[in-house]
Amino acid sequence: MKIVFLDEYSVAGRDLTTIKTLGDYTAYENTAKSEVVERLQGADIAITNKVMIDAEAMRALPSLKLICVAATGMNNVDLNAAAELGIEVRNAVGYSTTSVAETTLASALALARNIVYFDEYFHDGRYAKADRAFCYDRLTFQISGKKWGIIGLGNIGREVARLASAFGCEVRYFSTSGTKREEAYAAAELDELLAWSDIVSVHSPLNERTRGLVGERELRLMKPSAMIINVARGGIIDEAALAEALNQGWIAAAALDVFSVEPLRESPLYDVKDRYRLLASPHNAWSAAEAIDRLIECVAENIRVWSAKQ
Repeated sequence: MKIVFLDEYSVAGRDLTTIKTLGDYTAYENTAKSEVVERLQGADIAITNKVMIDAEAMRALPSLKLICVAATGMNNVDLNAAAELGIEVRNAVGYSTTSVAETTLASALALARNIVYFDEYFHDGRYAKADRAFCYDRLTFQISGKKWGIIGLGNIGREVARLASAFGCEVRYFSTSGTKREEAYAAAELDELLAWSDIVSVHSPLNERTRGLVGERELRLMKPSAMIINVARGGIIDEAALAEALNQGWIAAAALDVFSVEPLRESPLYDVKDRYRLLASPHNAWSAAEAIDRLIECVAENIRVWSAKQ
């Protein structure tokens, strides 16, 4: 059984023994779209995190029987073509819940307490030269007692709700799927949630219902003192509108771990006037070492389950 991992860099050098022992294993640090067919020739199983496997590639790969997505989202695989060709596609679920939820809380705290600004104040020498013990260049706030709105109450959203509640926040949520469930938190429509919240965090998939969900109109509904955090998928928040919201003071701050294009080459986000109002990271909210190890085990188990049926 031949297994090919197209973008092994995505697991940060963690131990892949559980996958390697399942077959004849080949790995590439990363793979361009033009290299996919060549590298998967003769492979029974493809593993991909972000490398696209489209219908054209699948039709050129008669040996391919299983695609393991080393992630939860499967936007990079043509699922219709896979079904048509009898290629099974399996993703990894739940491995990053704790990691992403912790990043969400850390982002809110970092923005509320202006952690980046004061760290730089210390390291660039301003503190050493100061004639006062305290610096009040930027006011800080507690998150305790704040109203926290969650867009998408799935596994990650629910864990964020639990953590936010433990920090003393009142939590409400908006269901992007429209599904009505019994939850420990009050549901609200999107406009109502945005106007109510001091902190908004996004935890929904990117699909036809959520693409461009938060644009200029929605950002203008928020409080000038509010912040918004997106650790879900780029494209859910309109980036140009968000940059304008930060520059014009429609909202106070934002944190982004995901972008419409990754890596983000050119964007109005790079032109936000007050850099401390935007906390940004390169799509690594999910990637705590423990989460990557769980991801690897999810992929290995998906291969084991598929192999047992052959």
